[in-house]
Amino acid sequence: MNKRLIAYVIGCTCLTLATAAEARTSYDGPWNLVFVTQRGSCDPTYNFSVNISDGVVTHPNLVKFSGYVGRSGAVRASVTVHDKYASGAGRLARDAGRGTWSGHAGGGRCSGYWTAQRNN
Repeated sequence: MNKRLIAYVIGCTCLTLATAAEARTSYDGPWNLVFVTQRGSCDPTYNFSVNISDGVVTHPNLVKFSGYVGRSGAVRASVTVHDKYASGAGRLARDAGRGTWSGHAGGGRCSGYWTAQRNN
C-alpha cells in the first residue's frame, strides 16, 4: 500500500510540474513600456512597468488593466484610468517588443506606438 501511495504522489507531482511548466511563457517576467503619442492631445509619452505571468499581463496599481500575450508573442491589452482609455496590440520578441495603440483622454482621441524592453 505504501509503494502505491508513493508512486501516486510522485506521479501527481510530476504532472503538476509539467502543467506549470507548460503554462509559463517565454515572455514571463517584468517589462518596461513606453507609449508615444503621435496623434491627438494626449500626453507626449507614458512610461510604466508591467509583469507577465503565464501570458497574462498585469500592473499592480491599475485596476482596470487587462492584457494577454500568446505563445507567438502577439499581445493585446487595454487600460482605463479615470477619463482616459487606451487599447493596443503588437508583438513581443525575446527581450523587446513594439506595437500600436489608440484611445481617448477627456474628449479627444489619441494614437501612437509603444515599445517594450524586458526588465532583467
